[in-house]
Amino acid sequence: MTAQAHTHTQAHTPQGAACGAGDGVNRALILPGGGLRLSYAAGAMAEIFARGLTFQHMDGTSGGSLNLAMLLSGLEIEEICDRWRSLRMRDTLSLMPLSNYLWPGSFVAAMSARAFRNKVYPHLGIDFVKIRTAEGLQATFNLCHFADKSNRVVPHEQMTEDHLLAGMSLPATLPPVAIDGDLYLDSGFIQDANLLEAVKRGANEIWLVWIMGNLDTYRSGPLNAYVQMLEMSANGALGKELQQLQELNTRIEQGERPYGHSQAIRLHLIKPAHPLPLDSALYSGAISHDELIAMGRADASAYFNAIQPEGVRLEPQVLKMTAAKTGLTFNETMQGAFSLDTVEPAEGQGRGQVANTSLAMHASVAIDELQAFIEDPEHKGRLTGTIDFAPLGMGIQANTGVFNLFKPTEDPQLTLMVYELGFEHEGKAYYLAGRKEVRDGSIFGLWSETTTLYTRLHKGADKSGPVIGAGILTLGAGDLLKLMSTLGVTRAHGISAKAKTLGAFGGFFMRQLWATYVTHKHKKATLDGYNAD
Repeated sequence: MTAQAHTHTQAHTPQGAACGAGDGVNRALILPGGGLRLSYAAGAMAEIFARGLTFQHMDGTSGGSLNLAMLLSGLEIEEICDRWRSLRMRDTLSLMPLSNYLWPGSFVAAMSARAFRNKVYPHLGIDFVKIRTAEGLQATFNLCHFADKSNRVVPHEQMTEDHLLAGMSLPATLPPVAIDGDLYLDSGFIQDANLLEAVKRGANEIWLVWIMGNLDTYRSGPLNAYVQMLEMSANGALGKELQQLQELNTRIEQGERPYGHSQAIRLHLIKPAHPLPLDSALYSGAISHDELIAMGRADASAYFNAIQPEGVRLEPQVLKMTAAKTGLTFNETMQGAFSLDTVEPAEGQGRGQVANTSLAMHASVAIDELQAFIEDPEHKGRLTGTIDFAPLGMGIQANTGVFNLFKPTEDPQLTLMVYELGFEHEGKAYYLAGRKEVRDGSIFGLWSETTTLYTRLHKGADKSGPVIGAGILTLGAGDLLKLMSTLGVTRAHGISAKAKTLGAFGGFFMRQLWATYVTHKHKKATLDGYNAD
């Protein structure tokens, strides 16, 4: 078979390729680096492709080149996600010769590239013949030419395994790769996203999936020190490119045609609100590729839900992220006798017992930021769940609600635990409002007061509506054990971080009980003794 015939046999069109111009919009998909957390970008790409977007140009840098290489190898995005999910992190590791570690002067890199050549690339389905013969788009990869410290752009038709490996070999992590007598490395320290290359190739609508962290706070520790150097370089270079794009748009508005553009260049940016966990979290099992894919999908979906036709502002501030705040979730089921046509919980309980009618509230509590929850005087969280009540229906979904833990009242001796759920049934709105009454008194009342929910059912969207039913729900000992088993920590990675969050919540809860049943009682006894004198 001739080389020409072989090339013709391998030719294919990758998913997402535009196969030509489309309605004056020339799109580019930019896939920057971010270590092996690029499964997040695969999740974002899945959402992008699900919306039917196609691209005339795609560009990859550092780890982002892996997703681009898989696409150009002919893999559909769902298969790409599946291959990320099944990647064994230990298969990405291979050691350098022993002398590399024994003598500081001999150190080149922490790991060798052997694992990527022999295990990672085959597992990810990367096929360099298919990459070179992909049709329907222009694709480029970025490498750092070490001798002159510049970024080199390699068209996909020229890509080899050495090029891909060099493009993701961060200094001190993987060794440089020799190609045609020159050394090449990862371009992440020069630029982690090549937007101007896309513009020069005709793109006027750029889609960027950005992963590099960008916080105001400086983090300590050797790993953070290295990561922050990379983040400074990557965000700094991208910020400059955004300013350059804005300058190009100003020239276009003035009638110039830079790089042949007559329309303003738009940027659509998909990124996490908080920095993603580092690769170390993947190796330790604190986070999985499946979770990262889900996060990418969710962030891309959120962007599409709020998308502006003009895209995002072309200024460095759009790259900012905020520190992740740990939160807490748990599920709680309370049930008890309940009756319609009464307004008092005790009466509703009695009637419900006679008529054998009960109501169950399956509540899901979410505390988005635990520290803010603790500092909030009303200790407010979010509540969703389902309601089982035979006269109205079983498994009725409630997507809005209110949760308060130890909410103060005008009575200094009374605090409330509030559970409220709004729902609809047969087109009508209902609001189930319950409260646990925690009173300053004997500690022997602790169990009954913290597990008894006095509940009223209102007609309408909130508790200002008329009461049409009432009852008393309780949390049994078995339900409490189930509640404990559902405690989960959000946005905390690692056993110690999760344990710290659970400990903080448990400490807050116990302090509130101590203040109610012990401290308040002691103060009252002291005052009574003073008044008696």
